Amino acid sequence: MHALFIEDQFLIAAQIEDVLRSMGYMSFDTVDTEVKAILAAEERCPDIITADQRITDGSGVEAVRAICIARPIPVVFVTSYPDEVRQLAPNAIVMGKPFGDRKLRDAVAQAILRVNSTQPVASGEELRDVGSGAMRRL
Repeated sequence: MHALFIEDQFLIAAQIEDVLRSMGYMSFDTVDTEVKAILAAEERCPDIITADQRITDGSGVEAVRAICIARPIPVVFVTSYPDEVRQLAPNAIVMGKPFGDRKLRDAVAQAILRVNSTQPVASGEELRDVGSGAMRRL
């Protein structure tokens, strides 16, 4: 399984990688800008995304929206600005920094469960947050 980290702090990305590796994820991309996130996801579609809101250039929420326009992907926002993320994506799964490993594992499991339990929808409809931080066309 492949994970994409939209994160500009190396130590945070390393901690997230350690947790996800223990959950069975085998490959990882870490990017620090909105554009790099979109390009990385186009190159290899992630099975999970963790995203900070304020990154080197751009917005984590906007990167996630662009990446998830074609298909829902589980997303956990790991950020020092949880209120900002909740304002932009009210139903997102959001963890504040600093965070514990167990809390991250629980958040990832919740994001996966929410995405896997959503019903397929017709394409061409409006983009909307589906309650997990994952975006889906509705």
